[in-house]
Amino acid sequence: MLGGTFNPPHRGHLELARHALRELALERVLLMPAHTAPNKAGGGDGALDPGPQRRLAMCRLACEGVPGVCACALEVERGGVSYTVDTLAALHASHPQAELTLIVGADVAGTLGSWREPQRLLELARVAVAARPGADVPALPPGARASRLEMAPIEVSSSLVRSRVARGQPVAGFVGERVAAYIAEHALYRVASGARA
Repeated sequence: MLGGTFNPPHRGHLELARHALRELALERVLLMPAHTAPNKAGGGDGALDPGPQRRLAMCRLACEGVPGVCACALEVERGGVSYTVDTLAALHASHPQAELTLIVGADVAGTLGSWREPQRLLELARVAVAARPGADVPALPPGARASRLEMAPIEVSSSLVRSRVARGQPVAGFVGERVAAYIAEHALYRVASGARA
């Protein structure tokens, strides 16, 4: 499971998903867009968030034609604030024999101890930490079953994409043709404040 707001999903997300699929011999990787991320429950991107349904639609478009990678609507359909431990518990309940893996960036890995029910989360899934080659992986909470995913950084972020759209610059090279067309069709991220990083 690779979770996030995916506002919007970009090629960095897909490269991480494909890399984890290969390196960890996973059956599949689920892109899991949050309905409302805990750190954005107070408003977050405001007008720059097109809403969970549209972020899910963009994830589905981004995954088209990518073997082993698919979008999952679980958090969007559940509604409310999306807590990873609840999502992993639901996945475990529906697939009790599956070994679950939570894919996170090195920047996020160091914060796992502050997440909701971190020990239960670590009991439900192993953690795959994506790190730059040669970079240190932050200390994980005790009991974490961890794997390291080394991959070269991909210079793209959702905020970069939003900023480019706000300035009228093309984004297909960052998000793919389908997602770029969806952004254009629905006039997403055109708010003047979208130029902020």
